Amino acid sequence: MTGSFKTIDANGVSFACIEKGKGPLLLCLHGFPDHAPTFRSIMPALANAGYRVVAPYMKGYWPTVAPAGSPYQAAALGLDVAALIEALSPDEPACVFGHDWGAIAAYAAALAAPQRIRRLVVSSVPYGPQFLSALVTRPDQIRRSFYIWFFQLPMAEAAMAANDFAFIRTLWRDWSPGWQLPEADWQALRETFARPGVIEAALAYYRHMFNPALQHSELAELQHKIFIAPIDVPTLVLHGEGDGCIAVDLLDGMETAFPRGLEKHIVLDAGHFPHAEKPAEVAAAICRFLAR
Repeated sequence: MTGSFKTIDANGVSFACIEKGKGPLLLCLHGFPDHAPTFRSIMPALANAGYRVVAPYMKGYWPTVAPAGSPYQAAALGLDVAALIEALSPDEPACVFGHDWGAIAAYAAALAAPQRIRRLVVSSVPYGPQFLSALVTRPDQIRRSFYIWFFQLPMAEAAMAANDFAFIRTLWRDWSPGWQLPEADWQALRETFARPGVIEAALAYYRHMFNPALQHSELAELQHKIFIAPIDVPTLVLHGEGDGCIAVDLLDGMETAFPRGLEKHIVLDAGHFPHAEKPAEVAAAICRFLAR
């Protein structure tokens, strides 16, 4: 595994993290169905560029332990990220790279504590009402997003674990067509999802996002801003041209929500996991953007 292992307490959660390099903090946030080692292929380049790269296992993803009853809605994830930055870099703002659910957490953190984030890089999840609208109005995106609605059902836990986690492996294949997750990486990912409570936590992200009854009232103000309110942080968005999970054209119109500037980088011949599929290109794009 690239980097050293450490644990950071933030916002009431003990976050397990992989760390590499020295310098200003660059926090890397993974998504679903994934875990922190997903960044191993880009961490050396980012560290060599002069950053202290820290990739936490997100809340509920072993070995990060979350207290029983922890909220998993996007607002809570954003406060987790802000607290991680405060714990890791109390004296200066950080750069943040979020992929998939990590991108949503990064958006929420930028809304909650923009002064804590110097530059934002997000991948594979667009921002803005056009994205939320597409989930219920565009048949092509509804088909891509079937898993979101399936995850609301009580049978989802059993389906995720069945046949040696075949559902998860199929998502990787469908979302990144033409590319295959290396077998060693799949075995490590499978081990993460086999840990007690990880499947339930992963599903809780989707259930808390779309079921108001599961959301905490004290987080309502921030929750209502996510995907709607402008983000006051310079931002780079990366997206695979062949993303089988979220259509690349949903990036259209994002610029209006980023008053301090939005850059787009479409990764050709890549799907939903461009940092894993095209690590050299993604790392170079990130380093160029952060150096400006």
